[in-house]
Amino acid sequence: MNYRSIADMNRTILRNLHRLPRDLDLVVGVPRSGLLAAQMLGSALGLPVVALDDFLERRTPAVGAERRILVLEDSLSSGIAMQEARDRVSAAGRGEGVLYAAVYGLRPRHAEADLIFETVPQPRMFQWNAMHHKFLARCCVDIDGILCHDPTEAENDDGPAYLDFLLNARPLCRTRQRIGMLVTSRLEKYRPQTEAWLAAQGIAFDRLEMLDLPSREERMRLGAHGSFKARVYRESDALLFIESEPRQAEQIMRLAGRPVLCLPEQRLFQPALAHVAAQIPRVRSRTAARHLVRQAAWTMLGAERFSRLSDRLRVA
Repeated sequence: MNYRSIADMNRTILRNLHRLPRDLDLVVGVPRSGLLAAQMLGSALGLPVVALDDFLERRTPAVGAERRILVLEDSLSSGIAMQEARDRVSAAGRGEGVLYAAVYGLRPRHAEADLIFETVPQPRMFQWNAMHHKFLARCCVDIDGILCHDPTEAENDDGPAYLDFLLNARPLCRTRQRIGMLVTSRLEKYRPQTEAWLAAQGIAFDRLEMLDLPSREERMRLGAHGSFKARVYRESDALLFIESEPRQAEQIMRLAGRPVLCLPEQRLFQPALAHVAAQIPRVRSRTAARHLVRQAAWTMLGAERFSRLSDRLRVA
């Protein structure tokens, strides 16, 4: 799994400023995520920044004065959005002196762009759209600390205060994307309240896995948070686990042999080869075993070599 945070994107932009023409007059962001990248680059160069529609309709800081324009996208995959931007610029008669670039691309070169700042192969995820991307359908996602705030000590009484928390928890992320699997160390006896809250927030999901223990005290005695999540993840066909707590994230990664994203810390825990190999004999499904073998190959080859090999195998 390749992951890039907003801080990573800013660093990538700064590392590539020397590749841009020195006479740029304007930075144009391709909505939506390209606007974030454009603002970063514009700030670094001290240049005005506008959205694509404003540029096409000549709503710019200095109408008619721009000679060198950079149209920027955050990432290229299929290249459809960038090609549409090129076509619109050309149709508006504003194509002269325009340079097209993307911060991230699947390959070092894309036909739709003049510059790619950094190659980031699939599978990949970015902070700015992580919880609003269709990729969530292939993820395991924690609830407390990701979709809602963690309960306070007073709320976490395994009694009336906790019931009130479950039904009225303050949301953190109201994603519109369907989540493949919600995996929480909340107790199974609280499933009705948990499902009621998820429905009230409009959060769609395929499966909800909860810890089947009698009490909070028993859960704490067994220390079952991370091990439970790791077992579910290891036996699933998910490509990523999104966890709120860094120590649990590290434990899940180690026990599942697969990558875990600690979203609040913007840290991706990637398993070492020993972590992956140790889990292969423990899986009970062909799908889970296949994921671990792929993870082992990813770990040994590195992201770019693994991506090139996968592309060749698909073609063959």
